Amino acid sequence: MLDSCKLKSACNLPFICNKKINTAGTSNAEVPLADPGMYQLNITLRRGQSLAARDRGGTSDPYVKFKIGGKEVFRSKIIHKNLNPVWEEKACILVDHLREPLYIKVFDYDFGLQDDFMGSAFLDLTQLELNRPTDVTLTLKDPHYPDHDLGIILLSVILTPKEGESRDVTMLMRKSWKRSSKFQTQSLRLSDLHRKSHLWRGIVSITLIEGRDLKAMDSNGLSDPYVKFRLGHQKYKSKIMPKTLNPQWREQFDFHLYEERGGIIDITAWDKDAGKRDDFIGRCQVDLSALSREQTHKLELQLEEGEGHLVLLVTLTASATVSISDLSINSLEDQKEREEILKRYSPLRIFHNLKDVGFLQVKVIRAEGLMAADVTGKSDPFCVVELNNDRLLTHTVYKNLNPEWNKVFTFNIKDIHSVLEVTVYDEDRDRSADFLGKVAIPLLSIQNGEQKAYVLKNKQLTGPTKGVIYLEIDVIFNAVKASLRTLIPKEQKYIEEENRLSKQLLLRNFIRMKRCVMVLVNAAYYVNSCFDWDSPPRSLAAFVLFLFVVWNFELYMIPLVLLLLLTWNYFLIISGKDNRQRDTVVEDILEDEEEEDDKDDKDSEKKGFINKIYAIQEVCVSVQNILDEVASFGERIKNTFNWTVPFLSWLAIVALCVFTVILYCIPLRYIVLVWGINKFTKKLRSPYAIDNNELLDFLSRVPSDVQVVQYQELKPDPSHSPYKRKKNNLG
Repeated sequence: MLDSCKLKSACNLPFICNKKINTAGTSNAEVPLADPGMYQLNITLRRGQSLAARDRGGTSDPYVKFKIGGKEVFRSKIIHKNLNPVWEEKACILVDHLREPLYIKVFDYDFGLQDDFMGSAFLDLTQLELNRPTDVTLTLKDPHYPDHDLGIILLSVILTPKEGESRDVTMLMRKSWKRSSKFQTQSLRLSDLHRKSHLWRGIVSITLIEGRDLKAMDSNGLSDPYVKFRLGHQKYKSKIMPKTLNPQWREQFDFHLYEERGGIIDITAWDKDAGKRDDFIGRCQVDLSALSREQTHKLELQLEEGEGHLVLLVTLTASATVSISDLSINSLEDQKEREEILKRYSPLRIFHNLKDVGFLQVKVIRAEGLMAADVTGKSDPFCVVELNNDRLLTHTVYKNLNPEWNKVFTFNIKDIHSVLEVTVYDEDRDRSADFLGKVAIPLLSIQNGEQKAYVLKNKQLTGPTKGVIYLEIDVIFNAVKASLRTLIPKEQKYIEEENRLSKQLLLRNFIRMKRCVMVLVNAAYYVNSCFDWDSPPRSLAAFVLFLFVVWNFELYMIPLVLLLLLTWNYFLIISGKDNRQRDTVVEDILEDEEEEDDKDDKDSEKKGFINKIYAIQEVCVSVQNILDEVASFGERIKNTFNWTVPFLSWLAIVALCVFTVILYCIPLRYIVLVWGINKFTKKLRSPYAIDNNELLDFLSRVPSDVQVVQYQELKPDPSHSPYKRKKNNLG
């Protein structure tokens, strides 16, 4: 009988390892040391005492690394401004043999700079007794200054023989992004007996309302505060509110709740400082086990180690239907379950749970012709299925370039404009997983019940890589709910990676921005040419049109013209006269950027000059992001009228029809009166309402030109006969 023990990995990533418990103590001398993969080392990193001060304020921001055989196998969280940190973090490490000691290194985290070394020690694994918990105190030393007292680290360890376990299990993956932008894959192994288990037990909905009387960290007596939230591996960072001690955020986001008894949300407040490390304002926690379910709680939290309060709204709700099962267990093939799902999203249930827009079922069947990532010419592939912040994982098929997974994943859809991402990795024990390929599929482009071969793409989704993956996807959703959800802010993704400066990305965004500006410049030139009578027939027609429109102008004509433009483009498309062109310029730049990313991955350990000048880098990153936002805004408007996403274009037509009728039938003064009353009374009617702009929320769902290129489906190479043969066999 296998017992499950919950452990935490390097960044509080929970995972479950199956092990057989033996109570008898055994000496290591009785066990051959060279048998690979025989031992499991469970470590609890307790705390540090009297650590070295590395910052100007006489403190440090320590974190700990564990290494075996030169490979990093664990990294703790950062404890800010503390020389006696308490971690209480657990790690489960597989050890090939006991002759390799465990190295413990402590560093002081410096944002944007190289982290400072605070000391190291090693643990001789051959001295540990099997199956016996041991408390260990390690004295930190610096090899260059052996006489310096750098403090101690306290651990609890237990070494157990590693028994064989079934590899055909289902796993759940989390991502932990390092500052070098490389991630390590950790997995949660689930019992194969639980064919259709719920992987998280609830949703924690958090609304960050405001801060009150925060500590002034800048010389002007103010701060630029933002807040970080953390629940296990899940993180969220709020927007920055400049120059205030009483910020109003009004931001909402959701966390997954994995533990039945709840969990602890760690909250830290920071002051943004351009060009140097951000200042710590204070911290607080929320114990979810103390909150009742299905009820919204207003919390006013006192910041510890600082000043002021944070005001939150926290709601715990039951889990959404997210599951993993074998191919033989299929919700939509069960007629009773299918009817229940169709009934749940029928047009008659428009106002029942507006957040529950639809149901997604993904069958991950197999892949073929994958890249060989191991020296043996094989790979150990597993597949990750992601929908926004929901991330699930198949089992690993070892030593195979044509793996068959035959797994079914189900998700609840909160936004029909979400993109399903399916990524294939090669599993490397004790190392980060190797990328093999990826596809991104907008939910609105899915054809239900069709088994398709998707060509795997590179990391930037700009070109093909080796292999294809066979998926069968079904989407059921309520169109009215989906339309209403389009007019509220998109779900924010958890923090994964800091924006970095890229000359190719900066160039790409500049070119995109330039193209948007040139559209306006060319339009201005065209209008000016009419004034200059460069073409007399055209100028005469424009003059007559100008007189007619101005004389007969009414406000309703503005949405009417936009409506006619949308309709004109629609008839051009259905008549085969589609004037939309493939954006080869963006594709070429994206491919160059992919090459630059590969180069950055190889040289990630080298410190370039640009990384030394953090202030300049931050300004450049800000410019880079602003260019991206402005260019994306123009491209999204263009793609709305180009019918890039028909659902959104039809929604725009409905909205423009409504606006045209309203402006035609109702005097403008009444419309302005209703708008003003709504704006003035909104905060009175709903004090904690989240501010949003419906037009911007709508445009955020329209893909930019870059996203259009990334979401394009590549056609499989017809010369690959194995694809045809397999497909015919299935048919």
